[in-house]
Amino acid sequence: MFKILIADDEVIERTVLEKRLKKYYSDTCTILVAQNGRQALEIYGREHPQIMILDIEMPGINGLETAKEIRRSSRSCSIIFLTAFDEFSYAKAAISVHALDYLLKPCDERELINAVDEAIRLSQITGPESSGEESAAQHVPSAGKVSEEQPADESRHEETIAYIAQHYMEDIAVKDIAGYLGYSEAYFCKLFKQSFGHSFVSYLTDYRMQKAEELMHTSRLSIKEIGKTVGYPDPNYFTKVFRRVRGVSPSEFRETGVVGKQQ
Repeated sequence: MFKILIADDEVIERTVLEKRLKKYYSDTCTILVAQNGRQALEIYGREHPQIMILDIEMPGINGLETAKEIRRSSRSCSIIFLTAFDEFSYAKAAISVHALDYLLKPCDERELINAVDEAIRLSQITGPESSGEESAAQHVPSAGKVSEEQPADESRHEETIAYIAQHYMEDIAVKDIAGYLGYSEAYFCKLFKQSFGHSFVSYLTDYRMQKAEELMHTSRLSIKEIGKTVGYPDPNYFTKVFRRVRGVSPSEFRETGVVGKQQ
């Protein structure tokens, strides 16, 4: 089973996160909780969770310091930060951490679950011994540094869409696309949310499911082959994510062409 560690000093926030994760992952993941960064590091040392959900602003050892300490021993652990808009300049210090996602508080359930789904997908692909340092879409020319005091213009919006269209079947990390566009990871996540109305990981998941739908309509590939084509080498996990996002299994969708009630 996968292990997910939540670290947040706010009792209500921590309880809500734990409840949401147990709703979706009680059968596949062990959910661990910590009240602060120091406790999170103690639990990490014992349990070695594959996924960390860290509040950035915690007393004592904050989320960024916790993540940096974890990165000294593991590059493969997926780190998801919880932050507020006014903390994004502070979050720029996380550049060496390479977080999977930055989620705004109060945390949107769909974006939280999409981020955890992506973390599990990456763990299945890379395995526990992967360095996590490189990703498939990493080696692309940078579009140049952009001032983070100005919102993205129309061309940047189009560049973002084009990048996703070109690399969605690969392991796109926030650091890759942010670096390509010339933004810090935290600022890119903030800007993406403002521009598209969803987190980057949520948008990417939905885009992959859309491409899977197209392949089911236009190709004779098996469900297993379609899942692998859009970035999910584990067919069972692809089916699970597709069902959660679209409300029906891939085989049901291929048969009826109709999505169900999305979770």
